[in-house]
Amino acid sequence: MDALELARWQFGVTTVYHFLFVPLTIGLVFLVAGLQTAWHRTGNEKWLRLTKLFGKLFLINFAMGVVTGIVQEFQFGMNWSSYSRFVGDVFGAPLAIEALLAFFLESTFIGLWLFGWDRLPRRVHLACIWAAAVGTALSAYFILAANSWMQNPVGFRINEQAGRAELTDIGAVLTNPVALVTYPHVLAGCFLVSGAVLVAVALWHLIRRPAADTDPAWRSALRLGAITAAVASVVLVVSGDIQAKVMTETQPMKMAAAEALFETESPASFSLFTVGTLDGSEEVFSLRVPGLLSWLATGDPHGEVEGVTDIQVSYEEMFGPGSYAPNLPVTYWSFRLMIGLGALTVLISLWALWAQRRGRTPTSRWLLRAGLVLPLLPLAANSFGWILREMGRQPWVVFGEMRTADGVSPAVSVGEVATSFAAFTLLYGVLAVIEVKLLLKYAKQGLPEVSPPPEPDSEDDQDRALDFAY
Repeated sequence: MDALELARWQFGVTTVYHFLFVPLTIGLVFLVAGLQTAWHRTGNEKWLRLTKLFGKLFLINFAMGVVTGIVQEFQFGMNWSSYSRFVGDVFGAPLAIEALLAFFLESTFIGLWLFGWDRLPRRVHLACIWAAAVGTALSAYFILAANSWMQNPVGFRINEQAGRAELTDIGAVLTNPVALVTYPHVLAGCFLVSGAVLVAVALWHLIRRPAADTDPAWRSALRLGAITAAVASVVLVVSGDIQAKVMTETQPMKMAAAEALFETESPASFSLFTVGTLDGSEEVFSLRVPGLLSWLATGDPHGEVEGVTDIQVSYEEMFGPGSYAPNLPVTYWSFRLMIGLGALTVLISLWALWAQRRGRTPTSRWLLRAGLVLPLLPLAANSFGWILREMGRQPWVVFGEMRTADGVSPAVSVGEVATSFAAFTLLYGVLAVIEVKLLLKYAKQGLPEVSPPPEPDSEDDQDRALDFAY
C-alpha cells in the first residue's frame, strides 16, 4: 500500500468507529429527555428510574463519542493537508459554527443536567436535557452540511491564484439540498439505534430476570423502544426515497454504482440479491423487482436510469481522462446491507412488542437471542449507509473539484501513516473494550432505586457543593 491507500483506510476506520457512538448519543438524548418529561408530568417513579438508567448509558456513550471525534480533526492536518488547504475556507465554516454554537450548547447543558439533580428547580433541570438534545441535533446538522458540501459543492468560488475554494454564500452551504434530505434520514437512523437499545435492555431483564416482570418500567421501556424503532423506520423509508432522487440528480454515478447498473435502462429493475463477477460487470443470478430502481431514482416506475458506462463517457468529456466509477461491490452490498439490517431491526422490535401484548411476559429464548444482537443491527446499518455515501463519491473528495488522490498530504510517508494508523487502531480497541464493559455493566444492573429529589431549597442550596448525580 502507498500513503494514499493507508490514509484512506485510516480515515475510513476512524470515521466508522466514531459513528458507532454518534447515533446512540443523538437518539438516546431525546429519549432520556422524553422519559424525564414523563416523570415531570406524571410523577410516576418508573419514569425517573428509566431516566436515571438510560441517562447513565447516554453519558458513557457521549464521552466516548467526543474522544473519538477529536481524532478525526487531527487527520485533516496529518494525512489530508492538501485537502485542508483547498477547502478550509468553505469546509471549516459549518464546522466552526458547530463547535462554537451547537457543541457548546450541547456540552454546557449536559454538564448542567449532570450536576443539576437536586440543585436546579425541576423545570429548569428538565429544560437542560432538552437544550442538550437541541444542541446535539444542531451539531449533527452542521457536520452533515460540511459533508454534503463535499458531495454537492455550492456557495463557493475557486481562487485560481491561491489555488483554493473560497466561501461566497454560507446560506447556500447550510441549505444545500443534499444536506436537507440527508438530515432527516440520519436522525431517523439514530432513533432506530436508540429504540433498539431500549428494547434489548428491557427484553434481557424481562426474560432473564422473572422478578423484573413485576416492574412495569421494563414493559414501558420495551414499548417506547419498539414504537420509536417503528416510527423511525417509516421516516427512513420516506426520507431515503427522497434522498435517492436527489442523489440521482447530483451524483448519478453513485446511484448507478449502488445498483451495479452498467447500461442505461428504462425501466430499470432493483436487484434484491445478485451473484456475479467481482467487478459487477457480469451477472450469474439476480433476484429483481421490476421498475423499482426507476421509481427510486426518478419517481416514475418507467423512468430512465443512466448506467455506469454512459456516465463514465460524459464524465470524461467534463473532467478529462480517468476512471470515475467507485468500487462497485462495496457500494452495491453496503446499500443492501443498510436496508436489510435496518428492516431486521424493526421486525425484531415489533416481535418483542407483540410478545408482551395484553400483559403477557416474553419468554421465547429465540427472542432473547435476537434481543442480544438487536443493538448491533442498526449500528451496522448506519455504518453501511456511511460507507455507501463516502465510497460512492470516489474518486472525488470534493465532487467535481478535487480528487481524493490530490487531497493527501504531499510530505507524509508510508511509515508515518502506518504508525499513526496502528496507534489509533490500538487506542480505539482499548476504548471499545471500556465502552462495551461499562454499557453492559450498567445495563445489567437494571433500574436504580431512587427517591424523587426534593425541590431545591434556596437557603440550603447556596452552601451545598456540586456533586454527580450518579
